[in-house]
Parts: sequence; structure tokens; C-alpha cells
Amino acid sequence: MKDQPDEQNEALSFFEAMKGVQQHKHDKADLSAQKTKDKLNIHYRRQAATLENDKVIDGLSDEAVALVESTEELVFANPGVQLKLLKRLKQGHIPWEQGLDLHGYTVDQARDQLSQFIFDARRNKCRCAIVIHGKAHSSGSEQPMIKSYVNEWLKRLPGVLAFCSAQAKDGGTGALYVLLKRDK
Repeated sequence: MKDQPDEQNEALSFFEAMKGVQQHKHDKADLSAQKTKDKLNIHYRRQAATLENDKVIDGLSDEAVALVESTEELVFANPGVQLKLLKRLKQGHIPWEQGLDLHGYTVDQARDQLSQFIFDARRNKCRCAIVIHGKAHSSGSEQPMIKSYVNEWLKRLPGVLAFCSAQAKDGGTGALYVLLKRDK
């Protein structure tokens, strides 16, 4: 018995909510308005894709990355790279043939330069390259932004088998030896 007033209130509120709602006179959908929406939706998606392409080059994004310390040693190897080869790379026993210095570049410029450099190095059949990213001490920034981005980007670039921090004579933790895949 106590539930009846609540049920009546619910029924009244339902009828109040339904005021002004009219029943359909036919059972077919009106598709003419949908075509205009689809065109706008396609235009919006194309525009959004264009904006995304400005931020992503060769799969390399300028979105925030995990920051690494300026003195932190970086080491990365794709699956299948032999430990012995990685050790030789780390010890500087694989001579680098080409180099890129990213000092003074913005993040966007560094991304473009790195992508183009790796592409060119592979095209020139380079086995090992050096990328100097710096330690961020002279830029006034305490965080090594370029180093942090390069650490992420190299993992995503096609043809990069492994990389590690360079020997002190080549820049230490301010540079990376990059082992590249040889095309057959």
C-alpha cells in the first residue's frame, strides 16, 4: 500500500515528461538529414587527421614522454638482437659512420631531423650511427627533453635494431650509438 503513491508520482512525472511528444505518422526513417551530417562528419575527420599528421611524423609523436635523467645511461635492443652484438655496441667497438647533432633544436625540429637522418643512414647502408642529443645543462632546463624524446623515438623508428649511451670519448650519456638494420 505504501508503494502506490510512489507509483502514481512516477506515472504523473512520466506523463509530464511526455508532454509535447507526438507519435510517428510513418515507420520509415528520414535519411536526407543524415547525408548532410555524414558529409560534415567526413570533413571533420579529414581535418582532424590533417592536424594529427602535423604532430606525428613517421610514427613519432611530440606528445609527452617519460623523462630520463641527464646522467642516465640508455640501452635498448629489439627482440632478436644478440647480447654479444649489443655489448660490442656499448663498448664502442662498432665504428659509427654517420652522426647527427641535435643541440639547439626544438622538439619538433629534432623529431624531423632524427627521422630524416635515420632514413638517410639506412639508405646509405650505414651500420652504426651516432646521435648527439646533449644533457640539457647549458639550455637552462634541468630536464633533458631532447634526450627523453630521442629515447622514445628511436624505439619506434623502423630499421633501428638497438641503441645505447656512447663512450665518454664520443659524448657519454649525451649521445647514443644507434645500430641500424641492413637492408638486403
